[in-house]
Amino acid sequence: MANLHFHYGTMGSSKSAQLLINAYNQNKNGNKTEILKPQTDTRFSTDHVDSRIGGLSAPATALANLNQYWPATDTKMILIDEIQFFAPSDIDRLVRIADTTPVIVMCYGLMVDSNEQMFPASRRLIEVGAKLHRMESTCQMPGCMRLATHHLRFDASGAVIRDGDQICVGDTAFKSVCRQHFNAIYHKWHAHTK
Repeated sequence: MANLHFHYGTMGSSKSAQLLINAYNQNKNGNKTEILKPQTDTRFSTDHVDSRIGGLSAPATALANLNQYWPATDTKMILIDEIQFFAPSDIDRLVRIADTTPVIVMCYGLMVDSNEQMFPASRRLIEVGAKLHRMESTCQMPGCMRLATHHLRFDASGAVIRDGDQICVGDTAFKSVCRQHFNAIYHKWHAHTK
């Protein structure tokens, strides 16, 4: 089994829920887990990972970075939520843990931001050969059943935001959409007819 995994998908693809289910099952089987999250993730709480699916929650250690982090000697699995908010150097720390200990490292997060740019930590996970697991959900545009692959970010007036900081906590201003709806709204592409 691979020791370094990246579970990625759009907002609303149940990444945090799957992390919590995985931790629950491992702990139930006697395998100690550690749940980590970035300090910047304050959506629901500062010391828990919570799912939008009500009632799913577990204590987590919030860290600014992973520079000094090392798992306890009896830990079997590390589960990290919102991995995209960490730095590439933090991913290198996880690689060291995965390659020099028997601990399995499970990362959960977004691949790209709302400007269609890959998060640096997500890019690093691909560069170092993490086993990739796409978590699928459908486009949030009414009536669309295509795979959600992108995010649109809106300001208070409903206009699409096309620049700015990649790190924006929360999901009220975001919509997960398919590539076609992203291009139609973000780039203002329209269906071409001959």
